[in-house]
Amino acid sequence: MRLSGVCIESFGYTLPSEVVTSSQLEQQRQPLYDRLRLPMGRLELITGVLERRFWARDTLPSQQSIASCERAIIAAGIDREDIGALIHGSVCRDHLEPATACAVHHGLQLSPECLIFDLSNACLGLLNGALQIGTMIESGQIQAGIVVGTENSRHLVERTVKDLNENTELTRRAIKSAIASLTIGSGSCAILLTHRSISKSGNRFFGGSVRANTKHYELCHSGADEAVASGMQPLMETDSGTLMRAGVATGAATFRRFLKEMEWVRDDIDKTICHQVGAAHRKLMFETLGMETAKDFTTVQWLGNTGSVALPLTMAIAAERSHFASGNKVGMFGIGSGINCVMLGCEWQTSLIGSDQSSLGLQSASL
Repeated sequence: MRLSGVCIESFGYTLPSEVVTSSQLEQQRQPLYDRLRLPMGRLELITGVLERRFWARDTLPSQQSIASCERAIIAAGIDREDIGALIHGSVCRDHLEPATACAVHHGLQLSPECLIFDLSNACLGLLNGALQIGTMIESGQIQAGIVVGTENSRHLVERTVKDLNENTELTRRAIKSAIASLTIGSGSCAILLTHRSISKSGNRFFGGSVRANTKHYELCHSGADEAVASGMQPLMETDSGTLMRAGVATGAATFRRFLKEMEWVRDDIDKTICHQVGAAHRKLMFETLGMETAKDFTTVQWLGNTGSVALPLTMAIAAERSHFASGNKVGMFGIGSGINCVMLGCEWQTSLIGSDQSSLGLQSASL
């Protein structure tokens, strides 16, 4: 999936102001900890997640997606009439129907000729959306397009805590499948892509490689479709250890294909941005790929795993903090439940980022 005429023009992102620490979550699980005699500090120690953020109650994904898109559009200085496609790619959405992209399109007042739809693929929705829009730009169908998503972790985390406290039959072994759910955080991010001829950033998007390893599709799943934001009360069941090993193995196979597709060798990659899962996953992934962690940028310790927006959100913050230098070749490595893997490549030039960190305390945090 090689592209030659597409640029990652800008990012826009929005973060919640409410911070919930791992220590606070453990205090909420005091009945469970007392019954199983679990030590405090276990969640942070196992996952590397210090804190995550929650949107205000009854927040609809479209509200934050509109804000993130606006920031990306303003940062790029593009005429919104030139945006020919809008994809909403997060797991969370306003309703089962219509597409959440409809509310975002209306809020942004985009052209009626703009193609809009939702795309869902667990933690890879925005990366798949970026590839889709890139392909449309490359083929000449559109000049610019935007993929956006907003993940809301509050309901999943709160219901998980409630279930852990109330289910007195749970054992130490049984609670392991709920650990991943407690790392989930909230966030919103938009990626604006344009044809090279109208780009101001010059950030060349080269496409990438994908791989499906669906024999492992049952390792991480929710119950029935519970994506309605206003009443979302999901429970996730995750075999974290097996998922991590199978995911990294899938990533390694994708990486070999990715290098061939990009016509790069490992040392050509100057910087990396990965899906933000946890400390153990990151360590194993980089050891397996033979990559240096010094080239990477992480946010998982402060934002948790923000699902489909985790990689683009981290990339936006990395760009904002001058992680990339002009001419850097950047690898974007995404692995999601299913198991699916998407690895994308770009050459960085200029950072056009729209955000509002003024009240979030992130400007002084060492991410």
